[in-house]
Amino acid sequence: MNYNLVQNIIELIAQFELSNSKNQYLNNVEGFKQWIVNSYDEKRIINETNWESKAIGRSAESVISTLLTHLGRYAKSYSKAAIIDSEFSTQEEFIYLITLKSFGKMTKMDLIKKNVHEKPAGVLIINRLMENRWIQQENSTIDKRSKLINITEKGLQVLSRQMDKIRKATKIVSGNLTENEKLELIYLLNKLNDFHLDIYNKNIDRQHLLNEALILSK
Repeated sequence: MNYNLVQNIIELIAQFELSNSKNQYLNNVEGFKQWIVNSYDEKRIINETNWESKAIGRSAESVISTLLTHLGRYAKSYSKAAIIDSEFSTQEEFIYLITLKSFGKMTKMDLIKKNVHEKPAGVLIINRLMENRWIQQENSTIDKRSKLINITEKGLQVLSRQMDKIRKATKIVSGNLTENEKLELIYLLNKLNDFHLDIYNKNIDRQHLLNEALILSK
């Protein structure tokens, strides 16, 4: 028997128990295996990840902010290409229609918040969609004082005519990532989105936004 190997495994188990004090992993063989995989990936990522100006002190936070900005611009350029020669004027118009088609009728403010817009910009988009008769407003059956926005048959038709190109634009955005990498990225982006959505929903005044957001990030 290879006693050195057995000793190494015992030491690994001890490390696992110490690092799993908050029960992040199941306290069994499956949890132990997942911890080994994640530990290996963490070390690999730390060793392999590099970025421009890292050597002179550029922070990871700076790189993340820049890359997210650039990726948003790339995605927007593909979306613009997807609506060339169509009835859409902006990508926001078809995004609002897709939101209504996917999630059903909702109030104006819910639709605006769903797309993380400020109210004035969101109202302008909704007004354009209503002028084109792609959406309609109706009374809520639950609260008579509330108005709900819904996609119309005409809106469904105009969206359907463009969906093939929209799907192509969406596919291009994920680039050359593998399926596992896509799932990992979705997990990380969801985590980041949940953090920022919580701040967004607080409607913090811009004058205090940076300081309060920093406090929440700690």
